[in-house]
Amino acid sequence: MGVEIEIGRAAVMVLAGGSGARFGAAGNKVYEELAGATVLSWSLNTLGEVPGVGPLLLVARPADRELVRRMLAAEVRHPVEVVDGGATRQESELCGLRHLADRIHSGEVDTVLIHDGARPLVSAELGAAIIAAARDSGGAIPGVPRTDLARASDDGMGLDGGAGPGMVAVQTPQGFAAGPLLAAYERAAVDGFAGTDTASCIQHYTEISVRCIPGEGRNFKITYAHDLRIADAVIARGTA
Repeated sequence: MGVEIEIGRAAVMVLAGGSGARFGAAGNKVYEELAGATVLSWSLNTLGEVPGVGPLLLVARPADRELVRRMLAAEVRHPVEVVDGGATRQESELCGLRHLADRIHSGEVDTVLIHDGARPLVSAELGAAIIAAARDSGGAIPGVPRTDLARASDDGMGLDGGAGPGMVAVQTPQGFAAGPLLAAYERAAVDGFAGTDTASCIQHYTEISVRCIPGEGRNFKITYAHDLRIADAVIARGTA
């Protein structure tokens, strides 16, 4: 996308704290195989290649430490700092931010991208665009248009037409100025505030205007077993 990025001052945090409940797996779905590698290793390898990325973090469940060790040794091309996550997504994000805190306060890290490890087909170009947009406005998220939504009637018994223009499905990575992001999450921890995603916490505690940039159709989340088959097909076609 032709954006210039300052070398090494962006950190990427990949979250791997989910489970296989809806997927139907016995364990964490991000350790399932996708085209000869684990789901999780795809995004770690891709985002680690984005120009301007310095620290690459993996926030994982303590129970998955051995899976993480084997995956990193066999499949991941970049140095990865492993952080134990918390009981919720927001707690896990805070664990990662606290791990980076000294580097954030010193200015060594100025931007943080947070990505869902269950989205294996994210591109390096999208990661670079998010860094650039976050540096420009303070916060950036990718989104893809949604035209398949409808607005329910007040009584819940019918539909009142389409949901209206401008509706998007939000993806990751979401990127933010590092200092305000850390401060927002520390305040949320004190207040007991739980946001729906990273952007909601930023919007609750800061005046940052979060910018939405075009996401990617292939950057879908592996939620069910058939999603893994779709991702395999995308890779086989050479479009990922």
